[in-house]
Amino acid sequence: MGTHGYRRGTRHMFSKKFRKRGPIKLSTYLRVYKVGDYVDIKVDGSVQKGMPFKYYHGKTGRVYNVTKRALGVIVTKQVRNCMLDKRINVRVEHVKPSRCREDFLKRVKENDEKRRQAKENGEKIPRGSLKRQPQEPRGRYLVKAKKIKVKEGESVVTKKVLNIEDLVPIKYEFLG
Repeated sequence: MGTHGYRRGTRHMFSKKFRKRGPIKLSTYLRVYKVGDYVDIKVDGSVQKGMPFKYYHGKTGRVYNVTKRALGVIVTKQVRNCMLDKRINVRVEHVKPSRCREDFLKRVKENDEKRRQAKENGEKIPRGSLKRQPQEPRGRYLVKAKKIKVKEGESVVTKKVLNIEDLVPIKYEFLG
């Protein structure tokens, strides 16, 4: 016989991490949220009021309403084959500012700086140079053999272990 409660399966999800228990920090309440901010919903199990449903734990949404103790957040939820914008009201204890736009805003600033410098120098920016570029693969490097200490009679000697194996992928063969 399974459980069918509103908070089923949240024993570990809503629990606080090791050494993070205790009273809630004041900075949680003093943080200023504005309409349009992105926030991460992270349920604090020690506060039952204004707690969102477990589905929204870990989701990122956008603030559409700010009240004295709570925020209205728009979160996208997939229901069957369509994406719905759900509007939920969550207390500030269960919300923290999201870092999802940091890289984007940093890139916007860098691109503005590049455009300004190109305009000053009278250069033309190559097409596609302001877009994100894929990260290059890591450079090659040599794996060195280990040195171990071995006791030989009275003295201790360091020797290199030379049993280095070459790992080669096995050729695919169709066995039929």
